[in-house]
Amino acid sequence: MRTFRRYRKGEAGVGSIVIKLYHSGDQIRGYIRKVTDPKQEKDTVFPSEELQVDDAFLMAENKHREAPDTPIFVELAEGIRWNPTWGSLI
Repeated sequence: MRTFRRYRKGEAGVGSIVIKLYHSGDQIRGYIRKVTDPKQEKDTVFPSEELQVDDAFLMAENKHREAPDTPIFVELAEGIRWNPTWGSLI
């Protein structure tokens, strides 16, 4: 089972992967981003379009191979509840 950490601003270090889940109409979608140096204006977003939830997790895990010692963070938009079939959220 996959384990993810709940995203809280300031806890994810530079290079960390963050999956943001949000509502798009009546569905849950996601996108992933890589936290950049605070001197940069914005984090790097991969890709810019909406992803199915499972695709967002898969892409994040693939990107995570670049820094396997760091956790993958998940940010839940307002109204999104964690689904245990996605894994464990700590």
